[in-house]
Amino acid sequence: MKYIPLIIVLGLILAILILGLYCVYRVKRFSRQMFGTDDIIQGVKKAQEDVASTPRSVSAMTRIALPQIVSDFPDFQYDEMKQRAENALTQYLQAVTAQDVEILQEGNEDLKEQLRSQISSAVSQGKCEHFAQVKIHQTEIARYRKEAGRCIVTFQSAVESYHYVTDASHVVRGSDRTLEQSRYNIDLVYIQNRDLAKGNTDGALGITCPNCGAPITNLGAKFCEYCGAGVVELNVHAWSFENIEEA
Repeated sequence: MKYIPLIIVLGLILAILILGLYCVYRVKRFSRQMFGTDDIIQGVKKAQEDVASTPRSVSAMTRIALPQIVSDFPDFQYDEMKQRAENALTQYLQAVTAQDVEILQEGNEDLKEQLRSQISSAVSQGKCEHFAQVKIHQTEIARYRKEAGRCIVTFQSAVESYHYVTDASHVVRGSDRTLEQSRYNIDLVYIQNRDLAKGNTDGALGITCPNCGAPITNLGAKFCEYCGAGVVELNVHAWSFENIEEA
């Protein structure tokens, strides 16, 4: 009888050991299934590294939107505009980092004002936003729309960078050692009619030939398809980049 307490204690210790070994086995099994390694800590670290190095997918609507754009604007050069969109995005991020609006060459005044506001906000807080080693993996047309005398082509880019914010002495947000994968929308705008763009809110273009009054169905047309009169004066602005934002 005097050995019963000892036997109970040993039994409990054995049960705890068995339960511990079973838990270790389950954790290793889970880690192998999820991460391909027995070490769950290393597995989680590897998963984080994979996320940091894997480009984000973009909304690829180019095949659908591009024919619509070309129908409206036969002279629209997709490859050129795509490259300009990437240049505008790269310049924008460089300008944010350097806190220098003059670096942005591709944008219109609205985009430059957006950039000034972003830089001023950071400066007023005594901080600086950084985008280092920027790499654009993919760019596609994400959307095409017409509204209030304007035609807007939205490009979306998958971007890799070291994105972080610093104050006077150290990093306060993000990481200068871990890559970040993100997506950005870049709006390319064509103003077909300045008056409509400023005052019309119903989304209709309503543009007609100044000579015969026939509707201009081809938004990029330089001549009326009915009477042949020049309508180039309607195209008061060329394409320009108006907005850049993280998707």
